[in-house]
Formats: sequence, C-alpha cells, structure tokens
Amino acid sequence: MPPPAADTNDTDDVRAAAAGDRQAFQRLYRQHVNRVYGAVYRLAGYDHARAEDLTQDAFVRAWQKLDGFRGESSFGTWLYRLAVNVALMDIRARGADPVSMMAEDDMPDHGETPFCAAEREELERAVGKLPPRARAVLVLHDIEGWRHEEIGAELGMAVGSSKAQLHRARGLLRKALGEHS
Repeated sequence: MPPPAADTNDTDDVRAAAAGDRQAFQRLYRQHVNRVYGAVYRLAGYDHARAEDLTQDAFVRAWQKLDGFRGESSFGTWLYRLAVNVALMDIRARGADPVSMMAEDDMPDHGETPFCAAEREELERAVGKLPPRARAVLVLHDIEGWRHEEIGAELGMAVGSSKAQLHRARGLLRKALGEHS
C-alpha cells in the first residue's frame, strides 16, 4: 500500500533535488530506501543481490526523472511505483513465461508442515521459486495490496489472468510448503 502523503520535508527535498541538490536526494534516498528495497526484494524472488541492484536502478531512474515528478501523489508513492516498474521490467527482460511451470524436482520438500506454520525463511524460499509472473501477481496482490485491475494494467494481462496467476501461485505455494488441499 502506498504511504501517506509526503510531509513538508519530502516536498522541500524533492524541489531541491530536482534543482540538482544531491544532499536533498540523499535524504530522500535514506527516507525511502527500505520500502523500495522491500518491494523489489519480494518481486526479485528474495534474491538480495538482485534486489540491491534493482533498488539502485530505481533510485538512479528517480534521479533522472525527478523533473517529471508532478506532485499529483506523494513522492514516496511515485518512487514506489517507479521501483515496482523497474522490478517488473527486470522480470520481463529475463524472459518470464507467464505460463511456465516449476519442475517437480525444483519443489522444496517440507513434509507435512502446514502453510500457516511455515517459518518466514521457508516461505520466502518457496515464494522465490515461483514462476516470475505468478510471483509478481502474488507479491503485488497479497503483499503490496494491489487490485487485480492495477496488476493487469501493469503486467499487460487481463484481470482474469491476474486472478488465475494468483490462484496458481497460491496453489504452488501450498504444494511447496506441504499443505494438502
């Protein structure tokens, strides 16, 4: 979910950074880096190195596009959306096949561990092994709180396809974590 509207410091720092003030941009970076990293980390399949690269890419793009920020939303919302777009473009660039399935051998074996009792690391590993488009839909819908209409528009798929990908991702997670439907 997008953060609340930016406070006055954000607005002042955005103006100053757009005028070339690197220290103002550094303050914006420090204020928003954790949220940006968290979103791209999940979209990158919990790959720290890739998430760090994508986070840096997002901030470089933000610096480059700062003069195009119109202030129609908070800077944090604008930056978050830009970062998600960077991560989604990375998924597309890696040739993510929206209908690919994981090989049975790639599924982690967790015995009878019910989904609700899965530890965070185990869950992250299972989410990270989902096919990229299914993972993107799951993360955007279940974690980031996007609606299927937004996901469909962002990923270039029908709302029904977004819902189907979410259903598929949840099923693969249940299977990976050992839950029997």
